[in-house]
Amino acid sequence: MCGATTVPGFRTVRPVVQPGFPVTDSSHDGVPAPRRILLVTGLSGAGKSSILRILEDLGHEVIDNPPLGMLDEIVTRAEQPVAIGVDSRTRGFDATAVLAALARLRVNPELQAELIYATAEESVLLRRYTATRRRHPLAVRGTVKEGIEAEIALTARLRAAADVVIDTSDLPPPELRQIVETRFGRWGGRMAEGLTVALMSFAFPAGLPREADMVFDARFLRNPYYDPDLSTLTGLDGAVAAYVEADPDYRRFLDQIDGMLELVLPRFVREGKKYATIAIGCSGGRHRSVTLVEALAGRLADRAGTGDGPESESHIEKASGPSDVQSAIADGRGAWSVIVMHRELARQGRCSWRWASRPKEYAADVVEGRYSS
Repeated sequence: MCGATTVPGFRTVRPVVQPGFPVTDSSHDGVPAPRRILLVTGLSGAGKSSILRILEDLGHEVIDNPPLGMLDEIVTRAEQPVAIGVDSRTRGFDATAVLAALARLRVNPELQAELIYATAEESVLLRRYTATRRRHPLAVRGTVKEGIEAEIALTARLRAAADVVIDTSDLPPPELRQIVETRFGRWGGRMAEGLTVALMSFAFPAGLPREADMVFDARFLRNPYYDPDLSTLTGLDGAVAAYVEADPDYRRFLDQIDGMLELVLPRFVREGKKYATIAIGCSGGRHRSVTLVEALAGRLADRAGTGDGPESESHIEKASGPSDVQSAIADGRGAWSVIVMHRELARQGRCSWRWASRPKEYAADVVEGRYSS
């Protein structure tokens, strides 16, 4: 492992590898995958430092708050994936300068440059600053509220240009880690080759997932919560799934969601969309929504032909070569990976996120014998 990039005057962190998240980039046919360069910016108090710490755990070389004029030198000298924090404290910070630096990185075919923007509601930021009694970097002579408003205006163009916007207003630290890991963790550059679909179950009383692109309401289905034998179980249990599936409108509802995704996901792929979050909610987020998400994940994984289950494995075994695995990418069919996240179950410590369908490049490697599992 190479040493950390050292530039006087700002903090640099040597990458720490978390088990299961390799640092090295993948390659195919001797052609190295583009090296990932992440610029992490956003509002003060919105979680930028937390995001950088998670990226460090995932094997990125983290450099926080360097002078903007040194970004090109940092990227040139680094050999690992790099995450660079830039914000209103950065020397020479200006939205135009940040966007210009990002544009220079993006024209380099050896790099995969992305912009992450951390945000939160103004009232949440104000509460966080009040609780910690920290001084806002833009409130030297004014109030914290004035500093927050000034920073929102200063970084508005960066939010509009960001590849990923992470709203931490109601996001506990474990869920923030979950989101960052699913987008920037394992397989690194492979994720950029297609669409990553996140299927999420949630509870309506806890609020709508801010990152959701589509939201479906399953509260009209009959509720296992009122069955004493099922109330303490979850949609991951067969008895609960069978109860929900017995509702006369369950199959029709699932088919209609699946049909809509069959229409829009290929379009997302062709338009170059990288991430799509599909959220299904119910009253408690433990029964009906979980059952639907699991069923939908199975369908999407089977369609992609890269899933973890027996049916999906048979697709890989039948393929004659990598071209068969990726034959549908041209028109967008099946060119996606699928992640399953059960928000309420995760909050209760019952489960974490998992792959239902791994990235396409991973499936091709299985065919070529590069992976044993």
